[in-house]
Amino acid sequence: MSRRKNTKKAPIPPDPVYNSRLVSMTIRRIMLSGKKSLAAKIFYDALKIVEERTGSEPLSVFEQAIKNLTPLVEVKARRVGGATYQVPMEVTQARGSTLALRWLIRFSRSRNGRNMPTKLANEIMDAANETGSAIKKREETHKMAEANKAFAHYRY
Repeated sequence: MSRRKNTKKAPIPPDPVYNSRLVSMTIRRIMLSGKKSLAAKIFYDALKIVEERTGSEPLSVFEQAIKNLTPLVEVKARRVGGATYQVPMEVTQARGSTLALRWLIRFSRSRNGRNMPTKLANEIMDAANETGSAIKKREETHKMAEANKAFAHYRY
């Protein structure tokens, strides 16, 4: 890792259907072995299922789910004089949405169910209603940060 230059983030183009960067990021996160069209089909099918079950706009339900999943604080390991402390740090917006998407996809894959669009739709609806495994992970992250807030003065 170079310590001299900060690398520029490559801009993520919005997806063609909803014209949303968040949807594009999600499709890229779902993708395995470079099969982007399959990942897009899985995501759009999941949003159709969400629309059928909730009867509301699927993109707004998805955005609400991501907003509910985004953590505010996380812990990072910091070595101070031979001891390693878990130091609570505030999460930037980009990192928060990345973590939210990562957790959503990971817990969707580990759910019981027949196919990925159904599992993803269920996890999105659970996250929008503030239940489910991904929400539990966010709460766990917040609890860790709260428990270690005595070490907050070790921030970088």
